[in-house]
Amino acid sequence: MDEIPIIDAVSLTGGAGDKANAAAAIGRACREHGFFYVKNHGVDAALQDRLERLSREFFALPDAEKLKIAMSRGGRAWRGYFPVGGELTSGKPDLKEGLYFGSELGPDHPDVKARLPLHGQNQFPAAPADLRATVLAYVDAATRLGHALMRGIALSLGLDESYFHDRYTKDPLVLFRIFNYPAPRSGEELRSTWGVGEHTDYGVLTILKQDGLGGLEVKTKSGWIPAPPVPGTFVCNLGDMLDRMTGGLYKSTPHRVRNASGKDRLSWPFFFDPSFHAQVKPLPIPEAAAARDDSQERWDKANVHAFTGTYGDYLLGKVGKVFPDLKDGVL
Repeated sequence: MDEIPIIDAVSLTGGAGDKANAAAAIGRACREHGFFYVKNHGVDAALQDRLERLSREFFALPDAEKLKIAMSRGGRAWRGYFPVGGELTSGKPDLKEGLYFGSELGPDHPDVKARLPLHGQNQFPAAPADLRATVLAYVDAATRLGHALMRGIALSLGLDESYFHDRYTKDPLVLFRIFNYPAPRSGEELRSTWGVGEHTDYGVLTILKQDGLGGLEVKTKSGWIPAPPVPGTFVCNLGDMLDRMTGGLYKSTPHRVRNASGKDRLSWPFFFDPSFHAQVKPLPIPEAAAARDDSQERWDKANVHAFTGTYGDYLLGKVGKVFPDLKDGVL
């Protein structure tokens, strides 16, 4: 029960295979863990290698160069670079630095014209020059995978495979991060500071690429277990909105990161979430109708099943807590 399963996604991404078997495996993983690995996912290995190389080149730049695309310059789009300690989890600074990206939307896009928060153009550094094209290609590939996996999740719940696409993710809100967890400078820093503390993700599905160093931990009924990198796979986990939709049948599982490798650790989380304007409602399954208040079991004591409104409402409620110094430019 404490071993996170590896699921073959080939049948969901357009290859040969039995979709029903893949969906059943996803369903078991979602009920037991809220986490699973996915292989045969269709995201090109060369693209991933290029993304990893260019990410390391960026984080090796002097701070002054990285801060030329600071998030404070990104305005309502909520894009750009933040330094170590610049992001908070449960009010505590994380031991990581990072880059925030999203769908590339020009100034003529209706949502940008309407000044919708979290929509707009990305900030890309002058160097490495190929990072822009690589990030945008990776976002496209991960978006296709997100659609495929949500088809499997729909089937696992006994719904039509297009259920989420038709109601929530036809125009998904996609957010992409590149994080660098520097090696702790002392034993005390390693013991006292998390790369990112205990948390759950906000939306429906996270697709995580890890480097080879490990450090991700997942909370299970019996305690915390590692989710080490497995070559050729991504780690996938569920967010609060899928927990809400399923009445807790599929949990948004707490997780955290501590880099004990002695080296800089990189990760690339991709968040595939409902559209900003999607009204988040219980699914037509018995478990959703019988949802209970599980707030005392959650890390933040929040009752996600009491939430009503759009995904944008939920997400914006989180933004100011993560970057309190930037909230005035977004909210």
